[in-house]
Amino acid sequence: MIQIIAGDKGKGKTKFLLEKVNTAVKTAEGNLVFLDKNTKHMFELNNKVRLINVKELPVENTDEFLGFLCGIVSQDNDLEELYLDSFLTIARIPEGNDAEIERAVKKLEVIGDKFNIKFVISISRDADKLPESAKKYVEIAL
Repeated sequence: MIQIIAGDKGKGKTKFLLEKVNTAVKTAEGNLVFLDKNTKHMFELNNKVRLINVKELPVENTDEFLGFLCGIVSQDNDLEELYLDSFLTIARIPEGNDAEIERAVKKLEVIGDKFNIKFVISISRDADKLPESAKKYVEIAL
């Protein structure tokens, strides 16, 4: 399952993402992981949520990012939800590359369905400007 929080930069997407993960941790039976481009929100996250700063890792393109996600999934059989803040940045998707967004979202869908993992992602782009295949996942448009 995929949920997208979409909106231009500075619209408050991260706030919604943090609220979602901190609410989910109260009822989650499995593990929750929050991927971000820095550790700025470390103290806003419940301490039961694993925070990973993707920028610290040598992830250079979208394929490497997707491989990294598969590594997270493969090492944690209790993984329930993955929260991806600043998705276009951490996934190394070039500005305006709709095909790469579509490919990455499709891969997340495959991973989520196969391993029963929910992905909640924030994308710094107006919901109307997302590729058609991604629009169906928009839960919050800011």
